[in-house]
Amino acid sequence: MKKVRIFTDGSAIGNPGPGGWCAILRYGESERILKGGEAATTNNRMELTAPIEALKALKEPCSVELYSDSSYVVKGINEWLEGWRKKNFAKVKNPDLWRAYIEASKDHKTNAVWVRGHSGHAENERCDQIAKSEAEARRR
Repeated sequence: MKKVRIFTDGSAIGNPGPGGWCAILRYGESERILKGGEAATTNNRMELTAPIEALKALKEPCSVELYSDSSYVVKGINEWLEGWRKKNFAKVKNPDLWRAYIEASKDHKTNAVWVRGHSGHAENERCDQIAKSEAEARRR
């Protein structure tokens, strides 16, 4: 099973407001950047969209280390998701995206790792800059 590292970030100007997301996928020396956004969204939706889109881009089952500065995403994946599933996402925000995450991650072994945002982590800083640029592009 290939080992892939994925770095993600999301941004929203206003909450809700225009938003953007970015994911950097790295396998060995290869790197791919994915990005996008929405005209009206929230920061948490963009934070979660980034890993979903990254996992959907993988062409075969992989062992994934997913890096995010979002406690919502990291704890959701590592701690809360199984309980949410058992309760059929009752009283959970963004159930559509959490279901999309489950679908996108089903063939992969994923571990989410929290990184402190705005602390000099190179990939997180790049993702942050790209996600903000995507949000800004949708504000115009």
